[in-house]
Amino acid sequence: MHTFFDQPDLLPGFADANRPRAIAAGIDPFQYDAVTVELTSIRDWPTAFARAGREHLARAEQADEQGLSASASEAYRDAALWFHFATVLPNPDLGAHAAAAKASADAQRRADPAAEHITDPDFAGILRRPTGIRAPVVVLIPGMNSGKVEFMPIADSLLRRGVAVLAIDGPGQGELATRSHWEPEYQKVVHRVLDVIEDRSDVDGQRVAAMALSMGGYLGALAAAHEPRIRALVSVSGPSALHWDQLAPYVTDTFALRTGSATAGRDFARGINAAEIAPRIAQPMRVLDGGLDVIPGVANAEPLARHAPNAEYLLIPEGNHLLETTRWKWLPDTADWLADHLRK
Repeated sequence: MHTFFDQPDLLPGFADANRPRAIAAGIDPFQYDAVTVELTSIRDWPTAFARAGREHLARAEQADEQGLSASASEAYRDAALWFHFATVLPNPDLGAHAAAAKASADAQRRADPAAEHITDPDFAGILRRPTGIRAPVVVLIPGMNSGKVEFMPIADSLLRRGVAVLAIDGPGQGELATRSHWEPEYQKVVHRVLDVIEDRSDVDGQRVAAMALSMGGYLGALAAAHEPRIRALVSVSGPSALHWDQLAPYVTDTFALRTGSATAGRDFARGINAAEIAPRIAQPMRVLDGGLDVIPGVANAEPLARHAPNAEYLLIPEGNHLLETTRWKWLPDTADWLADHLRK
């Protein structure tokens, strides 16, 4: 069995494929190019990205000491992103992975003093609220190897529209990646998230929606099928089905790492069936795909929209996975769509 790291000449294509993802998350494109061009092996990726994270962390701490709060916040946010992207490989060195994930979470906690960091047995989250109002909430759900830190620009867009955002890491995701394994019944995670939101007085726990991305697009749909408290759902580049034997080693190795074994990973993949759960999603749902998002073994999200009773499907022909290269074509309108449904 070939693993991800056994593939020849892997580095250039991997760096190119992840460039839009990193830039969309907020990493400076010039620094990304400067770091990746110096790599001679894909195995050097985690070390190089963690080194860049430490450089930003040092700048942040220096700015903190000088009382330069804006510069410190920006540098902490950069550090959190670089540490996060050090974890996107299916790295068998779990110690290094855990250290980078912890460093990312710690830096993110220091990046935005106004944000609240929620620690729960079932998830970790960052709650950001508009000032002066008791706002409705959108829950951001990450995917296969993403995490709450990666979608802060999306959170910014929602905040500008008067919506609070709770970005989460569920079991096996983000800062919890090496402390737990994925939960195939992800609706249980979201159920707990909604309970926490409902118990708060500073947000409107009766008006909650979700935006779910990549594999999270399926996890969010699964949650909506079980949770009527979710008023509306946006699913971006979520799979409707996975065919294990056709998946690339990057995906199968990541599944094995995040579930605990290749057998568990295969079982998790086989359990993804959007056409089966879609008829139970009564809420308004917007499903988005990119026409250039072609991943071996992954069926796109069109069946999710087709089988759901109250869904719309938007295909952006020139869009990549997560539509990062065409964000201006869908995010403003989709953020408005969510805000509008939360006002009803």
